[in-house]
Amino acid sequence: MKIYTPFLLLLLLSSCKTNKKESVEENDSYSFFVGTYTNGESQGIYKYSLQNDGTLKRTGLAAKSDNPSFLTMSIDKKYLIAVNEIDQEGTGKVSSFSITKDSLSFISSSSSGGAHPCFVTVNEIGYLLTANYTGGNVGLLRLNKKGELSSLLDVQQHIGNGTTERQQAPHAHSAWFEPVSNTIISIDLGTNELWFSHLDTITQKLIPSNPPKLKMQPDAGPRHLVFHPNNKWVYVVNELNSTVQLLIKSDNDIYKKETPISTLPIDYTEPNTCADIHISSDGKFVYASNRGHDSISIFNVNAKDGSLSLAGHQSTYGKGPRNFSLSPDDNYLLVANQHTNNIVSFKRDKITGLLKYIEQISAPTPVCLLFQ
Repeated sequence: MKIYTPFLLLLLLSSCKTNKKESVEENDSYSFFVGTYTNGESQGIYKYSLQNDGTLKRTGLAAKSDNPSFLTMSIDKKYLIAVNEIDQEGTGKVSSFSITKDSLSFISSSSSGGAHPCFVTVNEIGYLLTANYTGGNVGLLRLNKKGELSSLLDVQQHIGNGTTERQQAPHAHSAWFEPVSNTIISIDLGTNELWFSHLDTITQKLIPSNPPKLKMQPDAGPRHLVFHPNNKWVYVVNELNSTVQLLIKSDNDIYKKETPISTLPIDYTEPNTCADIHISSDGKFVYASNRGHDSISIFNVNAKDGSLSLAGHQSTYGKGPRNFSLSPDDNYLLVANQHTNNIVSFKRDKITGLLKYIEQISAPTPVCLLFQ
């Protein structure tokens, strides 16, 4: 059995952004893929590029695919994996593609284990987790060295409900391999809980941890999370009550909830739902997206205790910022505005964390950004 160093295990998390743990050289441009919903003019996954001055260019359609609403990439960056957020006889799909210069070549597809998969991630040995929103469960698959997906290996079915109208049944929204450990954290908006498990690579099953769950604040509706580089702090963005929740990991690997902080201005009273969350590679700033207020919330991270303080808000110059991503060099932040069909680039001040508008470009129903 191979033994992985702590540094290599830091490469474990892969999501709708490039891994920030790797050193980044200055480039003339960074290519990125855009996941979309295909119930309008979109045909699938598109490719764009971010220039070194923050301007954006469209390359074109990379692959036709049905509702590829969330994307991730294999650790070696040879393969792209997309969920197909559909309900086909009670289950959705996951698709894999080989990455060529300007396009994607379809390799394989498998069942995601439940209806409407909305998230996928892969670890350093090729295991995939998919979160199925309507199915209320998490599927386990594996990607081989040829980029082929296995059939479904296991399903972690969630049970329970929350207290709001949108929490009458389980709704798994994301699932994460914890860095430098074998813990898996699955986030369920419907049950209002984080579900903890670990991967048994012998049986290829998801085994519940002890304790198996962590209840969030009432009406929170947890959606996504981000790990601090120190691997002791986790920030969960709550969709329904528009907050970010700090979790602190104890020496016995149990998470303790701290006081959540609002993503909204004090005087804002209109409806809002949060969507995405990211952290700068130096661990000094956390960013979260607001749909309704249509902004990016910018938080300072207290280096001593991990607590957050609001530094400001940046308009996203569009409606429904579903997903956003920091560029590989942390110089820019890109936002995908689902309802106004545009991607917007902002220059990021690495000292203050604040954002400055640079440019926007049209994109058909963009909901996920993945740097190559």
